[in-house]
Amino acid sequence: MSTLETPAEMTLSRPTIDPGSRRSTAMLITGAGGEVGHGLISALHNRGVQNVVALDIRELPDLQREQCMETLVGDICDRSVLERLLAMFEITEIYHLAALLSTRAEFTPETAHDVNVGGTLNLLRLAAEQARSHGQRVKFIFPSSIAVYGLDTIEAKNDAGAVAEDAHLRPRTMYGCNKLYCEVLGRYYASYYRQLAQDRVHDLLDFRCVRYPGLISADTLPAGGTSDFAPEMVHAAAAGNPYACFVREDTRIPFMSMPDATDALLALAAAPQSNLCRRVYNIASFSPSAGELRELVLQHFPDAQITFEPDLARQGIVDSWPAALDDSAARKDWGFAPRHDLGAAFEEYLVPRIRARYS
Repeated sequence: MSTLETPAEMTLSRPTIDPGSRRSTAMLITGAGGEVGHGLISALHNRGVQNVVALDIRELPDLQREQCMETLVGDICDRSVLERLLAMFEITEIYHLAALLSTRAEFTPETAHDVNVGGTLNLLRLAAEQARSHGQRVKFIFPSSIAVYGLDTIEAKNDAGAVAEDAHLRPRTMYGCNKLYCEVLGRYYASYYRQLAQDRVHDLLDFRCVRYPGLISADTLPAGGTSDFAPEMVHAAAAGNPYACFVREDTRIPFMSMPDATDALLALAAAPQSNLCRRVYNIASFSPSAGELRELVLQHFPDAQITFEPDLARQGIVDSWPAALDDSAARKDWGFAPRHDLGAAFEEYLVPRIRARYS
């Protein structure tokens, strides 16, 4: 979601709700038109959840609109949009997915800060106001990113092994800086918001966060992430297009399939708070090199034309990210267990669905 294309005002895909009527209880998803949003809406619909309100800067496709109680076009940086949301819905749970991703953010870092930090601050404020209004905590689920990490050299990356949540937090991108700061903001709103105010209300937010590795989706096209060389490679091969990978063959970072990414968000949201020892959790599934990804793609698409033409700037960013993540806390506290290893991700998910997409 970007402020570059802000609509004049929020619009509804269905008839406007009378502001004077009783507010409907709702689960809000921002950035609902993105890769994670599509998977999350579908997963919630399949689980029988019927009170989803989806917000994005663009109109959602018909399928996603049909799976939601309400879909809205608007910008999270526009506070009037959020005030109208407050008037229309009693929001008990927020999945805040809207963001300007890493590659695009480096071209317009100040705009990225406005969207990624300013938009998140607006949503945290909305959540706090909702909690004060209806007298119960609002659950705030926030996807962060591997971009919060920053290792100075390849040698440091190789020596680090699987990196834990509190190590090497020196991001090299605006996106990474934004995500790390928003994690801290979430902790503040959950534990210390207005801590010196005489009328302070405690325990307004239940803030929970996953740090995603690179994500690979069969159903949506990559949208500007620096880890997108993996999904770009697979989609190009299936479409019969040549692909020049922008990182070296030996580049290694963690990935996971989009269904596992969606399941992880929902599993963390459903976990009893008493089980959680922290607010921010690493998650990951497999860590292939770019060369290993190419070989696997060629097994399924033998005619694929995949070359390596590293872009030095983007390569430097990816080299600063860990080769693996320590996700033992997520596995212990809330049972994180991805269904797809690298082979299963290709054979059971990516290849069948991408073949169907391009056939």
